[in-house]
Amino acid sequence: MKQVVQNYKSGELAVLDVPVPGCKPGGVLVRSAFSLISTGTELMKVSEAGMSMLGKARSRPDQVAKVMQSVATNGVPATYRKVMGKLDSYTPLGYSLCGVVEQVGTGIDDVAVGDLVACAGNEHALHAELNWVPKNLYAPVPDGLAPRHAAFGTVGSIALQGVRQGEPQLGEVALVIGLGLIGQLVVQLLTASGVRVVGADPDPARCELAERVGAEAAGDPASAAVESAVAELTGGHGVDQVYLAAGGGSNQPVELAAQLSRDRGRVVDIGKCRLDLPWNAYYEKELDVRFSRSYGPGRYDPEYELEGRDYPIGYVRWTERRNLACFLDLLARGSVDVEPLVSHVADFDDAVETYQRLKDGELKAVAVLFRYPPRAREAEAPAKAPAVAVPAVDVKPTPVRAARTPVRLAFVGAGNYATSMLLPHLAQRDGVELSTVVTTTALSAANAQRTFGFAEATTDLDAVLGDKSIDAVFVVTRHSSHAELTRRALLAGKTVFVEKPLALTEDELTSVLAAVEESGNDRLQVGFNRRFAPLLREARQRFGTRTGPANLRYLVNAGRLQHGSWYLQQGTEGSRFAGEGGHFIDTASWLLDADPVSVYAVATSGHEDLQVVLRYPDGSTATISYVTTGPAGFPKETLDLVADGRALRLDDFVRASVYGGKRWASSRLPKARDKGQSAELAAFVKAVRTGGPMPVPLQSLVATTAATLAVQAGLAGGAPVTLARAR
Repeated sequence: MKQVVQNYKSGELAVLDVPVPGCKPGGVLVRSAFSLISTGTELMKVSEAGMSMLGKARSRPDQVAKVMQSVATNGVPATYRKVMGKLDSYTPLGYSLCGVVEQVGTGIDDVAVGDLVACAGNEHALHAELNWVPKNLYAPVPDGLAPRHAAFGTVGSIALQGVRQGEPQLGEVALVIGLGLIGQLVVQLLTASGVRVVGADPDPARCELAERVGAEAAGDPASAAVESAVAELTGGHGVDQVYLAAGGGSNQPVELAAQLSRDRGRVVDIGKCRLDLPWNAYYEKELDVRFSRSYGPGRYDPEYELEGRDYPIGYVRWTERRNLACFLDLLARGSVDVEPLVSHVADFDDAVETYQRLKDGELKAVAVLFRYPPRAREAEAPAKAPAVAVPAVDVKPTPVRAARTPVRLAFVGAGNYATSMLLPHLAQRDGVELSTVVTTTALSAANAQRTFGFAEATTDLDAVLGDKSIDAVFVVTRHSSHAELTRRALLAGKTVFVEKPLALTEDELTSVLAAVEESGNDRLQVGFNRRFAPLLREARQRFGTRTGPANLRYLVNAGRLQHGSWYLQQGTEGSRFAGEGGHFIDTASWLLDADPVSVYAVATSGHEDLQVVLRYPDGSTATISYVTTGPAGFPKETLDLVADGRALRLDDFVRASVYGGKRWASSRLPKARDKGQSAELAAFVKAVRTGGPMPVPLQSLVATTAATLAVQAGLAGGAPVTLARAR
């Protein structure tokens, strides 16, 4: 299928061929009929992409701050790879469309194949021929409403949520500053609510349009016309509400809002304009400044948007989806008319030219629609639903195929970690062929194919598992899918590299081991990379062989997560420690050359900061302090190992030292913070190519996973958890 994309580094716009997204449970696959260009938000993004690197940094200081934090935590080389990988990849455009349901996922019963729906979301309602849309981000289109009008559903919801924040009352007067697409819709919604509206915009054509769709008056904010209209309509008291729907770097909108508001009026920010509030003006009138967050309650909540968990209507009357349905209803009943706002309708194939004309100012427009070609006659049969059962594969034990060159690899998942920490090492390695990349999002597969040279990109996992020419499968997806994907790949006879964690529950771990037993395939590696770090390996060698028990302390300054991070979805993705704690347990067990026999864990309130004590067969102990409340500038990982009158210290994979006898210390000027990914991948590829032993014994992988899971059990029970002998 085709999709409109942009390279944020070069600014290039393209209509790209990408895989068709799969129809996952909890959503529908929608074939686009019309999608709407947001001439504000999208053009701002397109313009930013055309800036120099310095210009991009100046326009996004929030992202610069994140980069600096990443440098402090992960070092310059890893951060550079991550940032450049993100910049030099295609990103999607679009977030408002109308289309026809082509396939219905399990758990969906409110629409059927062939139904017309309006869709929302900058990850799900893209300028693409097909989109997978979760339940709470689509709404059925009322009978009789034209698809080109229903494509306004998302931007209409943004305007509607802004109006709700203003709490308009019958007979009030409002000022709308900025008469672009959102501003024009706000004017109509306020008029439909019984509010008299004055508009302000420097563009005379937009002012004229606002008066046509319901404004009492509209004019240039720098002129006296707006002030006169407000004075006439309010008896000189000022407007009850001001809606800031303008963009740009001028502070004029917020100053005008204070000037023309009544005492204790309401100012609602909908757009993205400068907000240097003049303190005296806002204080003296005690103005109520409010923000409107996109489409409404549910926005940026992954449990609502992705998992379909609705908010009870008695507590949250107007959610994202209910706002979307409400706006569609207003359109269908004629209370709002978007036809006057349609400046241009372009064929989808002309998307790049259309964006360029908008950017250059050649095409003056309030709203622009993309019209998609009708589905080809020969393709009218409904898409085949993916099989739920595991595909038939030969599960009898088979000899390991050795000395195959090149080793053919497939990746399931191509997120930040895969593209910054794994694929750069594999793409440069001789004797490796990147065969296929599989993702649920079509564009991420296409980006990985373009950047790293995969032969194929797809959203069809079954095709990869059934391809006998593929030697190994990398599972680099969200935590909740690791065990099931690993189980399926093992049963398909593949060597598997799965990022940590291997499993989130004991049942998941049992299912992986059952697959090993059923298939006879134990070719498994978990991404515990720290034991492969060159600096730590050298320190361990210089420390030498132990004769007595050891005491190990490992401080992990994990830091706080950004709002919206999927790591916070503990209901589905497990706790933070369940997700990454295996790294630290594996490192401790490798240094102590044994698997733990018991786990004791205590936590602060909320179970975010943990103390985990591991006991080993020879009496050694390892204490892992996992904290999220430490300062950002403090090293992320520090480790001390003391035994037999000697001590080993590791400082965040930057420096290491050994005390006792002859002291050794590493260079103070390391080339990079190397946490072992490159060496780990080299060992894995060698094992696949030669048929030799896997880099880490299966028993060790299982023991580390069991110990990680035991932490949660220990927290719940408040007592040490004894670990049974791993299978």
